[in-house]
Amino acid sequence: MFFQKPCLINISSLYQPDTIIALTTPPGQGAVAILRLSGVDAFQLIDKHFTSFAKKISLKDVASHSLHFGNIIDGDQIIDEVLVAIFKNPTSYTGEDVVEINCHGSLFIQRRLLNLFIKSGARQAEGGEFTLRAFLNGKLDLSQAEAVADLIESKSAAAHQVALQQMRGGYSKDLKDLRQKLLDFASLIELELDFSEEDVEFAERKQLTVLIAQLLQKIKQLIESFQLGNVYKNGIPVAIVGAPNVGKSTLLNALLNEEKAIVSAIAGTTRDAIEDEISIHGVAFRFIDTAGIRHTDDTIESIGIQRTYENMEKAQLILYILDANEIREKSGLKEQNKQEINRIKEAYPDKKQILLLNKTDLLAKEALQDLQQDFPEALVLSAKNKNGLDILTRVLADMTEIHQLNSAQSIVSNARHFEALNTTYEALAEVKQGLASGISGDLLSIDIRESLRQLGKITGDFEVDRDLLGNIFANFCVGK
Repeated sequence: MFFQKPCLINISSLYQPDTIIALTTPPGQGAVAILRLSGVDAFQLIDKHFTSFAKKISLKDVASHSLHFGNIIDGDQIIDEVLVAIFKNPTSYTGEDVVEINCHGSLFIQRRLLNLFIKSGARQAEGGEFTLRAFLNGKLDLSQAEAVADLIESKSAAAHQVALQQMRGGYSKDLKDLRQKLLDFASLIELELDFSEEDVEFAERKQLTVLIAQLLQKIKQLIESFQLGNVYKNGIPVAIVGAPNVGKSTLLNALLNEEKAIVSAIAGTTRDAIEDEISIHGVAFRFIDTAGIRHTDDTIESIGIQRTYENMEKAQLILYILDANEIREKSGLKEQNKQEINRIKEAYPDKKQILLLNKTDLLAKEALQDLQQDFPEALVLSAKNKNGLDILTRVLADMTEIHQLNSAQSIVSNARHFEALNTTYEALAEVKQGLASGISGDLLSIDIRESLRQLGKITGDFEVDRDLLGNIFANFCVGK
């Protein structure tokens, strides 16, 4: 996407002073569709094709953030009755003059209006270009722009909340404040280098040491939050495993509340992984129904079983299901299951695991109690009757340590930010070590510049040299 490309030049040179148009609603037919115009000629273009039902007006003269009802026309031909919203620069999403046309959702009308305004001088917007213009015009920083995409793609309450918090500024404001303080010190150190022959010191080393400690603490907190943020954003992969016919597919269907997987009494029905995602307590869980684990000479089923182990490797959590009724009926099966459970625990010691006793609706109360003594850690359920699902979902949420986010909590969910923060931390650690050993300002400056560059990569403030010059001339009267 546009905001993931490195910017090595003045970002203002990326700006194109033309007018763009695109659908802002999903493609396809619906009750209503919205087209957005943004740019210097947006009002001129809408005035050319809009006639108000109220009175003859020019939309460039009306108040910003106002709605107007009328027709879109092409010459003498009426195309559609529309509501037109006007947003004047700089108080619009892009920071430019913006027009949003709310039309009927016919595919024909959408194409007709799009072609009409392109023929009149607008350009079809590229992917993410409205948000790019918002970034270039200072309406959003780079991390906020990325959060727009995360917000659109959010699939759970937690993912939505993290993206919304980041779009509103999130931790980028804290980073900008700390970065500005570091930039001020960097400017002073650069100034020292200009007066190196006079052996003067403008940057107070003790204050810089305190600032570096603050930065290291804040960045460490953000780095540590990424594991949780990644869970919020991408969901938690959960592998449902066990022998054939223990009820794995039935459990998946019960959790999803739909017939996603084929359920059959024939062993080995599931040959490949089947997965789907649901939200539990506001967090996305991606459940993967796998092929039953057993010895088989069937080539295709063997491939499916191999993929079961691959999915366990990728999962963060493993649900291991036992058939409670079969264990009761078949002697020796109890010990076999215990051995298999221990084998999986040894093979995946870093995975959280939940043991489930399924088909308990087929057991008498006394038989179930006896079985629970043999498997005291197991949860009891009947996937077929959906008994015990509420307990399972609660345990899932508790095991993943998902808690309600608060408005002041800073969570990193973006892998690019995580990488930049790690590099920043390493560079700042070098600055801290350099301060402790009393190295020269020119060597300190190298690591400080790298820290500034990495922090700038998160928010979009890339031009470190320009920033340094701006700070020097703004704060000091060099040459007086």
